[in-house]
Amino acid sequence: MNEMISGVGDPVATDATKGGGSDATRIAEVKAWLAAQFDAAGKDVPDFEYTPRSIAYLYNLATVSQAKTQAASIVANDFRQKAAEYRSQAARIREILENVGLAQESLPSNVVASAQVLANVANLLNIRDTELSSFLVAMGDISLRKTGVEEKRAKVHKESKTLLEYTRKAIARLTYLKRTLAQLEDDVSPCEAQMENWKTNLGVMASKERQYIQQYNNYKALLNRVGYTPEINHGVLVEMAEHRKDLEKKTKPILDTLRSYQDLPPDKALAALAIEDKKRQYAAAEKYLEDVLHSALTTSD
Repeated sequence: MNEMISGVGDPVATDATKGGGSDATRIAEVKAWLAAQFDAAGKDVPDFEYTPRSIAYLYNLATVSQAKTQAASIVANDFRQKAAEYRSQAARIREILENVGLAQESLPSNVVASAQVLANVANLLNIRDTELSSFLVAMGDISLRKTGVEEKRAKVHKESKTLLEYTRKAIARLTYLKRTLAQLEDDVSPCEAQMENWKTNLGVMASKERQYIQQYNNYKALLNRVGYTPEINHGVLVEMAEHRKDLEKKTKPILDTLRSYQDLPPDKALAALAIEDKKRQYAAAEKYLEDVLHSALTTSD
């Protein structure tokens, strides 16, 4: 191993030469630590190549190990000191008990058993003083802890029940929504078919609407050509027809008289007077007819 470290082609030796004394110090500390560890285990340090990476890793490991070893040594020394104190105290107590006649060999078996139980309880409660006051204080502390744990347990149980109820409701709601979704998915095809039917009917109705609008426009143009106005409706026409019949009844005698002009007397003067009289009667009948028609149109407005 020494030959590998001091060799010509060794990268650690080269880095140590370049880096100065710090790398050489690290290598020396790592070698010393490895030798101490393997010596403690009764084994030789194996040969391996020292690289900058392995030296850094081993140096960190050695530093941590030495720190933990030192801490463990301090704790072990403290424990050894306390154990020695406890042994000396136990020897003094044993001597006092033997002097007052309370040695373990002279005590009844039930008293020894009770003392052992009390010692076990003290160890369980992590108390060194086994007097009644310390025991009661420890038991009270445990009782308070137990009460706190029971309260937390009850609270957690209540919260778990609430969460369980929410979970049940959520599951029921999810089941209902899944059922509704399945039903809606089943209704998709009939609804699509119905929508297609409505779409077809809507197209037909739109075509009919265009046809009816065209017919309406044609009828409107036709009525405009024949002079139809909205004021002339069926009721007005019926009323005008009745007035016409009345006027025909009134004018028929006059027409009959006019048709009988060929039966006029041969006297021209008398015939001219008769003709003028019939003309006045005819003009009066026409004026009456116009007044009736005008009054009928005014009433309809």
